[in-house]
Amino acid sequence: MPAEAVETARKRLSAAAEDLDANEVAALLLALAADHGVLASWQQVCVPLLAALRGHTAAEVATEHALTEGVRIGLDVFHREPARQLPTGGVLLAGAEHETHCLGLHALAAALRERGRGALLLGPALPWTALASAVRRARPHTVVVWSQTPVTGRAYRLVRFGRDTPGVRVHAAGPGWIEPLPPPSIRLTTLAAATAACLQGRAPC
Repeated sequence: MPAEAVETARKRLSAAAEDLDANEVAALLLALAADHGVLASWQQVCVPLLAALRGHTAAEVATEHALTEGVRIGLDVFHREPARQLPTGGVLLAGAEHETHCLGLHALAAALRERGRGALLLGPALPWTALASAVRRARPHTVVVWSQTPVTGRAYRLVRFGRDTPGVRVHAAGPGWIEPLPPPSIRLTTLAAATAACLQGRAPC
């Protein structure tokens, strides 16, 4: 994305968030993604804006919530046609147990829809037992678990889950996973890497 377009988009999204106008944030993001794609819009515009909001004051917290909600809405409606269900492609996305933030998974789901692939997104804070149940029912070939903080990004839990679900690729996403992960699990550090991992073929059983 051209630097000028990035700067303009950041300013417009910031202004809408400061006005607490989540709908305007969503509309701006939809237009941006339509012009430049989800990957560029997320990595070059959304991630830096979200990182810059520290939430030190009440006003900053409100602005952060407006921005986050607007981005979530924009990502969720991007390339979504209620009357046309995309195949999940064997991909299941979920926030780690006790993890209340998983905006990155909404970006990943939008990036997959942009490529004509769906995903089963189960939202934040999914208990490991519930995730195991979902895997048995949906039978995905790839599972991506999001963690925002090290408190929820416990590598041993991911390793144990992967061991209990043979034939399923289990990957970690988000900044909360700081401990080393033994193969075959990998830590997906960018939206592009996560999208590529989800688009791979079915894992061997």
